[in-house]
Amino acid sequence: MTTEQAPAAASPTKMNNRQRTVLIVLLASQFLMAADFSILNVALPRVGVDLGFNTGNLQWITTTFALCAAGCTLVFGRVGDYLGRRRIFIAGMLILAVASVIGGLATSPALLLVARTLQGLATAAVTPAALALLTTTFTEPGLRAKALGLNGVMMSSGFSVGAVMGGVLTDTLSWRWAFFINIPVAVAAVIVVSIVVSESRAAERGKIDLPGAVLITSGLFSGVYGITQAAEHGLDVYSGLAMAAAVVLLGAFWVVESRTEDALVPVRILRRPAVAFSNLSALFIFGGETALIFFTGLYVQNVLGFSALAAGLVLLGIGVGQILGGAIGPRLVEKIPAHTLLGLALAGQGAFMLPMLVMPPTTAWIIPLVATQFVNAVFSMLAMLAFMVIATSAVDTDMQGMATGLATQSQQVGIAIGIPVMSAVFTAVIGAEAVGSEQLPGIHTAVAVDGLLLVAVGLLLWLVLRRPETSRAEPAPARSR
Repeated sequence: MTTEQAPAAASPTKMNNRQRTVLIVLLASQFLMAADFSILNVALPRVGVDLGFNTGNLQWITTTFALCAAGCTLVFGRVGDYLGRRRIFIAGMLILAVASVIGGLATSPALLLVARTLQGLATAAVTPAALALLTTTFTEPGLRAKALGLNGVMMSSGFSVGAVMGGVLTDTLSWRWAFFINIPVAVAAVIVVSIVVSESRAAERGKIDLPGAVLITSGLFSGVYGITQAAEHGLDVYSGLAMAAAVVLLGAFWVVESRTEDALVPVRILRRPAVAFSNLSALFIFGGETALIFFTGLYVQNVLGFSALAAGLVLLGIGVGQILGGAIGPRLVEKIPAHTLLGLALAGQGAFMLPMLVMPPTTAWIIPLVATQFVNAVFSMLAMLAFMVIATSAVDTDMQGMATGLATQSQQVGIAIGIPVMSAVFTAVIGAEAVGSEQLPGIHTAVAVDGLLLVAVGLLLWLVLRRPETSRAEPAPARSR
């Protein structure tokens, strides 16, 4: 065992009281992190009016958060392996509390973007630390699958429910409460985790790989920024340079990591098909679902004319589907190989996006919309669970912070680029000035591309990962010192 604490003995089928307490507080934190990403989405027009954002700059409220979360997650995950995962979790929660105070009291665009930057950093710290604490607390495969399934439910439903919460808080109180609500939750999490969660870190403390950290963070920043800008404004010199810089920086990261003893992400880990393909799948799982939620909001609000709050309530079908998927997922993992579940669930997620293609501009289609998205969400959650099981089982305990950091970073990158990429398809079909039902052809095309891409990738992953030498999670070789 390579953590400071020995995990509490647990029955293969039942958690003890300490494990339940740890699970509850860590899942609550994951829900909060996921909700923070989307909670302001439905309130963006109100925020813009109150603080003086122009229409072109509103997207930075979301993009700033996504850039920081996607760019820094892996670094914080590996730092947690060395300095202590509980310590990083607590630091992230304290950053979240500070960010929420700044955001709730913001009187200018600059202050709000500072708050969103800090929230992104808090997510980058808390999410992989919480996952690593889960995987080191629940070492028995059945219990780990159950914990990861519940974690997936909380993260995914947090993203969906965040949109609803944003609408409710904005309509009944103020968008500022989307920030203020975080403060007591963050403080409570710090107190409870300090009491009930034991510290966990790698047995051998290596050096922090600063060159690798700088290269991966700057490379992801550049890539996500370039893709976002190209999707919004078209490919120009700035977005082109940003994406070119990302290729150079990530290539340099690979070279540095292959020559560094205390690498942020050892290249031998990245070369494992189980690690590489599972993390690749996360880009499509999370990017595809994020884009679907976005276009569902456009369909319900702009085409059908529903309010922001009503649109958020429609999205609850996705949240309920994710809860069901998280409930049945651990049992399926015990009966179906994780790589098989991943490929087929991703294909199912894409297939149940496609019914949106025949939905006309009439409110009579709300029930079919909610029903198909419910099934889509079940498949989406099953894919998320299978991805996390494969990604975290492929490495040993010393590297759980790295593994969960890499997995979380893949999720965040997918979330960050899903909407911009599909929005580019949407805009290419109808232009930037279409309103109301004029947007429907663009929504149909973007959802078609999204769904068909997920079906193709899911079937491809199923074919590739079914080979034993590709799908197995090999133990990491002993670390030489």
